[in-house]
Amino acid sequence: MRIIVVGCGKVGMAIVERLSTEGHDIAVIDTDSKVIADVTDNFDVMGIVGNGASYSTLSDAGIEDTNLLIAATDSDELNLLCCLFARKAGDCRTIARVRSPLYRGEIGFIKDELGLSMTINPEYAAATEISRLLRFPSAIKIDTFGKGRVELLQFVIPEGSLLDHLALQDMPGRVKSEVLVCAVQRGNDVVIPNGAYVLQAGDTISIVASPVHARNFFSRIGVDTHRVGNAMIVGGGTIAYYLAKQLINYGIDVKILEKDLHRCEELSDLLPEAIIINGDGTDQDLLREEGIETCDAFVTLTGIDEENIFVSMFAQQSNPGVKIITKTNRISIDNIIDKFNLGSMIHPKNITAEYIVRYVRAMQNSIGSNVETLYNIVENKAEALEFTVHEGAKVTGTPLSDLKLKDNVLIAGILRHNRFILPVGQTTIEVGDSVIIVTTHRGFGDIGDILR
Repeated sequence: MRIIVVGCGKVGMAIVERLSTEGHDIAVIDTDSKVIADVTDNFDVMGIVGNGASYSTLSDAGIEDTNLLIAATDSDELNLLCCLFARKAGDCRTIARVRSPLYRGEIGFIKDELGLSMTINPEYAAATEISRLLRFPSAIKIDTFGKGRVELLQFVIPEGSLLDHLALQDMPGRVKSEVLVCAVQRGNDVVIPNGAYVLQAGDTISIVASPVHARNFFSRIGVDTHRVGNAMIVGGGTIAYYLAKQLINYGIDVKILEKDLHRCEELSDLLPEAIIINGDGTDQDLLREEGIETCDAFVTLTGIDEENIFVSMFAQQSNPGVKIITKTNRISIDNIIDKFNLGSMIHPKNITAEYIVRYVRAMQNSIGSNVETLYNIVENKAEALEFTVHEGAKVTGTPLSDLKLKDNVLIAGILRHNRFILPVGQTTIEVGDSVIIVTTHRGFGDIGDILR
């Protein structure tokens, strides 16, 4: 597929990285020649220095033959203008990054009037993921399928757990909960386990279940499932605003520490229910004074990775039971951070890239199915995908035990008429089902790709 990406900051670079590895023909536009030199040195893409809202620049990038344009600059207005010009010049599909809260309530109107295929708000998506984690703090990552009817949760098996030294085939009898363990990370290895696989303390496991069965599972293995009652947020940017709005709506008390006085005044007007503190969130005395030792959740959202990491480490030392969520932009340092056990890591640019890749794969799909949802799990070493099955799909009507699946592919769940089915050997996939697949393979765009 031919794709143009306008703007190559953190979000744009993440999009280019993901799409280029999937074999697409990509052109990148940016006004900064150094940025273009960097992206063309690192990826097999065409780079053009220029304004993405200029017809001549779009023409140089091949807009007439382009299937999709993604506008991901730092300016919402420029992104919308790029998409408008692209629609007129090339009649291609368009995706715009629109992040300002000012446009949040009008995004449907903007999308319809400009003919956008999709709008992306990395900050809002990140805030939604964080709020989900704070409502279920025992998990380090939560992804949803079927509009929230099915959840994929990751958590670390603690020492002394009922799951330690338990074979997966024995788990239903011991735990008596309808969940499926679909992936296990042990050290640097990630496996899609079979029934004989024996779990160990320290494993990071991913389970698929309905929300009710997930909570029942955690309760039976002795893990607390209560949501947090209050949260302290360091950094008062756009993510903090979106997050605070969501948490307040759920009845969670919010306190935000922000060192810019003007931004504090803005947040006080926007979030009258929250407590806004003008101060440096890296100041340990201030953190103690504002209650870091007793808060239920601690979220670091400054624009500097190192600040977020070190402040999270201080929170862990000050309040060992606190739920910690740390935002970082550089994924390459995750392996180091994991050794500090800092809880959940949030990467807004990667969340955005997943949305884009899901849409692109759906554009490419064959007649049998569409990619509805896509997540990278266990440190991006596996994918969880949701397909909607249509007429003509190769997998329908055959018991799962008789399907010739590729290695390292697991059918983790089926949604049928809003009912979640935990699959067994005699289960069949039918037209209209939503099917959840977990695999270490990359690039599945159709349900038929799971077959040998």
